Amino acid sequence: MTSNRLEAFSDGVLAIVITVMVLGLAVPKGTTWTDLVHTSGLGLLTYLLSFVYIGIYWNNHHHLFQLRPEVDGSVLWANLHLLFWLSLYPFTTAWMTQTRVAEVPTVVYGLNLLGAALAYTILQQTISRRPGGERIRAAFGRDRKGLVSPILYLTGIGLTFVVPWLGLVPFVAVAVIWLVPDRRVERYLRTHREDARRTGEDVEEGPTP
Repeated sequence: MTSNRLEAFSDGVLAIVITVMVLGLAVPKGTTWTDLVHTSGLGLLTYLLSFVYIGIYWNNHHHLFQLRPEVDGSVLWANLHLLFWLSLYPFTTAWMTQTRVAEVPTVVYGLNLLGAALAYTILQQTISRRPGGERIRAAFGRDRKGLVSPILYLTGIGLTFVVPWLGLVPFVAVAVIWLVPDRRVERYLRTHREDARRTGEDVEEGPTP
């Protein structure tokens, strides 16, 4: 089967996740900037962090499936596994916010981030092992950012036991690292199409990013 339905379903889930998170923000009862900061300031910051993470996964998910137009049952379940972890973001974000970045909620938030990262790696590996997966391996090569991210998540979880707020620093660092657009897939598709044109071979045009 093609990946169109999988991508459409995933897009819908991520859109709902973002909507649930923003609806969970506390609305100030007053009308001043002080009321906004005291009531919603922390919530807006944690929402922004989780929103960036959702955006990163949505972006990379789109790039990944440019190289995989067809999927099978194992890819579907690996994708659902990823969506499970991402769907927990509203819960873990809200708990961390409402407890003012307490130790256990912040650790749980870090475990949520780590779980999503590992799930994405499993999805990528599952796709790469299917027929045609050599395109994934060729495009991504050594995924340094993918290797560094879990280490930073574990570092953040460890720091949380020392000072909860300090544990957020590695979480923010990972988001900043991944905010830089990943052009590996575009470079691979561009090179692949150029090589095919030079040799006169037919080449499948991937979706426009």
